[in-house]
Amino acid sequence: MNKKFWSFFIVIVLLCIVTVMSAVTGSIRMGIIEFLSAIWNGDSEKLVVIKDLRFPRIIVAIFAGAALSVSGVLLQAVMRNPLADAGVIGISSGAGFVSIIIVTMFPSLFFWSPILAFAGGALACFLVFSLSWKSGLSPLKIILVGIAINAMFTGLRDAFVTICSYIQVTVEGSMTSNLTMKTWNDVELIVLWGSIGLILAALLFSWCNVLVLQDKTAKNLGMRVTQTRVVIAAVAVLLAAISTVVAGVISFVGLLIPHISRRLVGSDHKLLIPFSALAGALLILTADTLGRTLIAPQEIPASTIMAIIGGPFLIFLLRKG
Repeated sequence: MNKKFWSFFIVIVLLCIVTVMSAVTGSIRMGIIEFLSAIWNGDSEKLVVIKDLRFPRIIVAIFAGAALSVSGVLLQAVMRNPLADAGVIGISSGAGFVSIIIVTMFPSLFFWSPILAFAGGALACFLVFSLSWKSGLSPLKIILVGIAINAMFTGLRDAFVTICSYIQVTVEGSMTSNLTMKTWNDVELIVLWGSIGLILAALLFSWCNVLVLQDKTAKNLGMRVTQTRVVIAAVAVLLAAISTVVAGVISFVGLLIPHISRRLVGSDHKLLIPFSALAGALLILTADTLGRTLIAPQEIPASTIMAIIGGPFLIFLLRKG
């Protein structure tokens, strides 16, 4: 058995274990045997409560982690930059800014919020591309411009919260990445749009493999580089947008997971994309489970845990060159 097989196998097993542990730990506790028995027989009152309170949260965490990780893989291929991440370069902030406007001002459009948030994320992505492009993509410029775009949309969001202080609780609740009080409506939203994005990403693996080459080489292979970049970037923005709409802004997932994944399964996007999805799901579900159990009954948002992990990781990558 090779390293790639064992990497997939271990991540899948760990994801199953953490899923069960997340379901049985908390204010309502069940033994693992009791939980599995209840799942099989369907006759436990505790299981009914867990289904309504924890299962939506678990599913949202899994899809959010998968979406953000794959979004990072796609953005890094498009920008040819190992530091690209939807949270770092402002795409999530752009999507989040539009999301809070929709949630607070036009709640009837909630089901369509991923498409509208996609527009905000696409605008942020366009600004990063256009402002950092100068006879080619400069990795350093992309990061610096992205940080500025991120700050701009974060400032606009904070200004909106301040101006509309009477709805501040609603706005803050819509942007929290604590994953608390998620409902089956949230699950329906992220499963539908997240699945579309992940399937499209998996189908684009061969384009991603060619894009990591120099533009001249890609053109010689018959690829329309600009159009390809737009299509792949659009899928990446969609994945970041749906995650932001349902789970809030969580940075560094798309930075951390692709780097680890490349070391384990290589740079072929045929394997890198599905493995990153699994590893990202494992990371966010683990972060959320730890966040709600370490200092229970208080909770640490998953975004906070990711910032604690991701910040030093970004510094390490920058120092490494």
